[in-house]
Amino acid sequence: MPRYRPHVAARPSWRCRVCGAAWPCSPARLALLGEYREDRTALLVYLGTLLGEAMTDLATLHGGVAPHGLTERFVTWARAR
Repeated sequence: MPRYRPHVAARPSWRCRVCGAAWPCSPARLALLGEYREDRTALLVYLGTLLGEAMTDLATLHGGVAPHGLTERFVTWARAR
């Protein structure tokens, strides 16, 4: 039986270590929603912190400018509907 491997970010590229997609990938999002199902505010604070770290890392990799769409990628998907 295959062992589950958590979909975590590889820094500084912020790509998933398992599937290679931009992190948080779909499996990571599902896992985060499950982990924080009782506290959406804490999830948003956590993702906001990671967004800041990703902006710094990715700006370093891209000549001082962070890629567009990072807020949507890291935070917007997790807002309460």
